[in-house]
Amino acid sequence: PSFGFLFDIDGVLVRGKTPIPAAKTAFQKLVNSQGQFLVPVVFVTNAGNCLRQKKADQLSHLLGVPVSQDQVMMSHSPLRMFKRYHEKCVLVSGQGPLLDIARDLGFCQPITIETLREKHPLLDAVDHERRPNIPNNCIDFFPISAVVLFGEPVRWETNLQLIIDVLLTSGYPGNPYHHENYPHIPVLACNMDLMWVAEAQSPRFGHGTFMVCLENIYKKITGKDLKYEALMGKPSKLTYQYAEYLIRAQTAERQWKQPIQTLYAVGGSATLSQDDEIDNSWENELASAAAAHCRSVLVCTGVYNPHTEVPLDTRESITETVFHGHRDFRFDPGLVEPDHIVPDVNAAVDLVFQLENFAP
Repeated sequence: PSFGFLFDIDGVLVRGKTPIPAAKTAFQKLVNSQGQFLVPVVFVTNAGNCLRQKKADQLSHLLGVPVSQDQVMMSHSPLRMFKRYHEKCVLVSGQGPLLDIARDLGFCQPITIETLREKHPLLDAVDHERRPNIPNNCIDFFPISAVVLFGEPVRWETNLQLIIDVLLTSGYPGNPYHHENYPHIPVLACNMDLMWVAEAQSPRFGHGTFMVCLENIYKKITGKDLKYEALMGKPSKLTYQYAEYLIRAQTAERQWKQPIQTLYAVGGSATLSQDDEIDNSWENELASAAAAHCRSVLVCTGVYNPHTEVPLDTRESITETVFHGHRDFRFDPGLVEPDHIVPDVNAAVDLVFQLENFAP
């Protein structure tokens, strides 16, 4: 094969924990009788609440084909490249086995919001029933060097409060605020999805909604913009570069000689333009990854609505044409315009095989 697939999961292969019927049919076409994939495939999800192996096991069960963890790209997977933070104490926000996820990515000193709350019980005061009965004079024994946002947490008020505390005290959350500490310590965020699709009839709040809250609280308090050291997850350039790196690794492992010319992103739009202020030093590690083309194949089983218009200028959005992407991504209609629109993932596989003249 001279092409590979990047498959979205939510709304393309599953809705919540329920497989979309077309997905099983599609994947029978992608494997041989031994269950080996006939083309390189990477599953790209903006989920960040579990380890790659667990997601691979879930996909194997749902799709009826063997999926390995090396084929799964979580929103946080590119954090493996941010080695300069791996030895530092980082605060992690989200849900699921956060410490296991952080350590699997290479972080040696992760600390959760829950641990921080236990060390500084006076900081979490919104819920009256969880306020401490006695004053606590906890002394900081570590500076937090960075904040890693894995995904939407459960208790938004606790996470928003403590993350703001960390940012406004340069990593010493028991201390008084110092507004002159700007720019604040680095923030690395995974998954910018404003909404996502599960079994409910309407989309649900995603991590992007939590980030909107954090950005607005920070700006309201300080008058300055929250800055991100890196944004990862679809539709960031970093995510697609890393996914391509995984595709090339599969090609090498299977000893397929032909170079990968085209990647088909099924369910997702192509990458958006990221604002220049974001640090791009990680790009050097993936400089060799350069497929000739990335084509988007949108399916109509997820958030995407083929009847919705998109605005030309996101600063002049009106209610009918709203840009749902992240604040730090410039809207470019040419980049989000899909190359192909099909009813479901099975139709997407048929289309790509036809376009590539590929007969398994």
